[in-house]
Amino acid sequence: MIDFESFLSEYKKRLADIFKKNQETSKSALKRGISEDSLSKILDVSPLAAFIPSEYGGLGGNTAEALAMLEASSYQSLPLSLMMGINGALFLQPIANYADESVKQSIYKRIIDNNKMGGLMITEPDFGSEALKMQTSYTYNADKGVYNIQGLKHWAGLTGMADYWLMTARGVDSKGALGRDISFFIHDSRNGGIEVEEYYNNLGLYMLPYGRNKVNIEVPEDHKLQGKGTGITLMLDLLHRSRLQFPGMGMGFLKRMMEEAVDHCKSRFVGGKNLIDYDQVRLRISKLQSYFTVCSAMCNFTSQNVPLQKNTSRMDVEANAIKSVVTDYMQRAAQSLLQLTGAKGYRLDHIAGRSVVDSRPFQIFEGSNDILYQQISESVLKMMRKLKSTNLYEFLKEYELTVQSSDYFKEYLNFEIDAKMPQRKLVQLGQALGRIISMEFTLNLGEQGFNRELINNAIKNLQDEVNEILTTFNSDTMSQVVDDFTMNSSWFNLQLVDAK
Repeated sequence: MIDFESFLSEYKKRLADIFKKNQETSKSALKRGISEDSLSKILDVSPLAAFIPSEYGGLGGNTAEALAMLEASSYQSLPLSLMMGINGALFLQPIANYADESVKQSIYKRIIDNNKMGGLMITEPDFGSEALKMQTSYTYNADKGVYNIQGLKHWAGLTGMADYWLMTARGVDSKGALGRDISFFIHDSRNGGIEVEEYYNNLGLYMLPYGRNKVNIEVPEDHKLQGKGTGITLMLDLLHRSRLQFPGMGMGFLKRMMEEAVDHCKSRFVGGKNLIDYDQVRLRISKLQSYFTVCSAMCNFTSQNVPLQKNTSRMDVEANAIKSVVTDYMQRAAQSLLQLTGAKGYRLDHIAGRSVVDSRPFQIFEGSNDILYQQISESVLKMMRKLKSTNLYEFLKEYELTVQSSDYFKEYLNFEIDAKMPQRKLVQLGQALGRIISMEFTLNLGEQGFNRELINNAIKNLQDEVNEILTTFNSDTMSQVVDDFTMNSSWFNLQLVDAK
């Protein structure tokens, strides 16, 4: 196996050749899936080896290297980066930490030597965010030494394409009732038992097939993942680790959005001068640079604090803050590039148009951002109650994730927390906390020698964002839903009355 730097150099060259950065229009952008030839060329370089420990023939499973591979992927193709991320964070890394040794070896060998891939099935048609209520069930057949698993799963990336599936299910007791805990099983697609009932026409991310899957499989006893705690703890570790690595997918994408915007605005003339010389345009590019810098800080944090062997089940605040903030930034960056490129960008085969639809689901899957922001607030409020602390600033200045950054917002944070605030307030507070935590990461990155101008720019933009959010949060006025919105709500009827 070659060293990582040699691999990364070859991987970047391979992707640049396949995706051709400067190609404005591409018929392939309008096609679903990826050609076998292109996928083979990508997997022949063994990018998934970045997630695999060296004792199994991988590149080592180093977190920073895995993020660098995701960055290289997302610079050329966000869907490709998601494909790599699904394989790595949602399949290969859980295998490394929880699979039986003999099973682990055989899977890794096929991944590296035969370009095989794996995915994860959690979500069900009636239970999206409520994963703990999934109806997919399993029973154990002692005579055959296998688990029988039945259910219905959907929105699993690589539907009908993955060679392995990490399958989630709940046990059935003697009375036929589903247990409260969740178990994970490794299914080899060669054994059959998964029928794709429908392929979805997903709005974006055309490279990845999604659909509805009917599951009726048998899984050998040694293919069940074994954690030290409950299955729920295992799932939290899996999901938190994945969310903590979202900046890898965001990094190359945000860099590309920034570069495309700068290149376009430098070459475009409007009103006798370069587009980039207009103040509003410079504000947009300043924000793009801020997103790039904050995402760099997140990559730095994850690389230094989340080795493969670390159990991340208790890193809920860090994981939720990173995932929600960086995916918000990805969508904002895409929207901004589209605004700058104008009509030309409003095409599905232009990078701006593709980026808008491809980045949008990142705010939804693996935890809707609204829910994650609420959970950030709930976690912080829980810690405050435990310490019997009621002043938000007093707590945050001692909290390890906001020690430095909280001082930038003392004026806005110096208030007593209402433990019974409504949900929308929890979401708003979570949005602010996510960005205050992101500023802490950014300050730490600056101390390590990152470009000072970019750091200062990011800090200023984060300050503006947080101040705006907290101003709304501290406002007493709240809009309400009008239940009978059909009454006296026709403007045209008012014109008829005036005419009489």
